[in-house]
Amino acid sequence: MTTDEINIYCDESCHLLNDKSNVMVLGGIICPNDIRYNIFQDIKKIKQKYNLEFYEMKWTKISKSKLDFYKDIIRYFFENNQLRFRGLIIPNKSILNHEQFNQTHDKFYYKMYYDLLYQVTRPPYKYNIFIDIKDTKGALKIRNLKSFLATTVNKIQEVRSNEVELIQLADIIIGANEYFCRKFSTSKPKLEVVNLINNYCLKFNNKMMNKTTDYCANKYNLLKIKLKGDNSCE
Repeated sequence: MTTDEINIYCDESCHLLNDKSNVMVLGGIICPNDIRYNIFQDIKKIKQKYNLEFYEMKWTKISKSKLDFYKDIIRYFFENNQLRFRGLIIPNKSILNHEQFNQTHDKFYYKMYYDLLYQVTRPPYKYNIFIDIKDTKGALKIRNLKSFLATTVNKIQEVRSNEVELIQLADIIIGANEYFCRKFSTSKPKLEVVNLINNYCLKFNNKMMNKTTDYCANKYNLLKIKLKGDNSCE
């Protein structure tokens, strides 16, 4: 790292209890604070290359016409030594038993955010965490989250994903993990992006993209929460 202050740009996929997916994925792109503008400019240049200067990158927008663009974005992330990813997967929400643990699904959601972040908010650095806005109650909830994290966290702030390229990048990698875990194959362009990410994960960690990595894995660090009785996402 080239700075004593680190930013983490977070997003999630299918975090609601009763949405159409049993797979829940949280994740964040980790970037030194003092080079964030350089990173944003690099991504904007890739967008300009494809005449997409004001385009918001999203997993759901991947298509044949934009496939080369998304592949370039993924290559940029994995080949930039200053960027890292930390992710967390809950493969099967359907077997969650919140009553057993005296919690709501909303409370569980923020517990998972804690599990996502506590490992990568360690001294000697200070951390700024940016989370995509989800609802009107989010600001209070993330303040509560901050109170449980280490004193190394300077702030947790809600932001709009369309204004922050690194949250958009997190969305792509998170979406790819959900797609991979659900074993979808309906979109050839999305499969190509999944395969590209998976090949990089095999290169860096010798593990597939949806598998728990070593605790100290640097470039791509992932925790899969294995619930009792869960045979999914294998």
